[in-house]
Amino acid sequence: MNIVKKYSLSERDVDRIIEMSWEDRTPFDAITAQFGLSEKEIIQLMKGEMRLNNWKKWRARVQGRATKHRKLQEDGTNRFKSSRQKQITKNKISKR
Repeated sequence: MNIVKKYSLSERDVDRIIEMSWEDRTPFDAITAQFGLSEKEIIQLMKGEMRLNNWKKWRARVQGRATKHRKLQEDGTNRFKSSRQKQITKNKISKR
């Protein structure tokens, strides 16, 4: 796929992008910040990596969803993860 070659993405990177794309609370901006792909390229990557039926379900799910699009989020929401998400440092999950 051209996007994979363009950004020199490993199989692990592609898996992580797909995982992040499926997560409701991970905006496209977080994927862009981490991997450099635009929203349009993420959509193309998802379409190329998924079965058509699953891709249609994913598109219906994320289209217009406020948590996936920075412009649609409430003012003051300026984070890539939930405030309740545990911090991960040095491959260990910290306890609260």
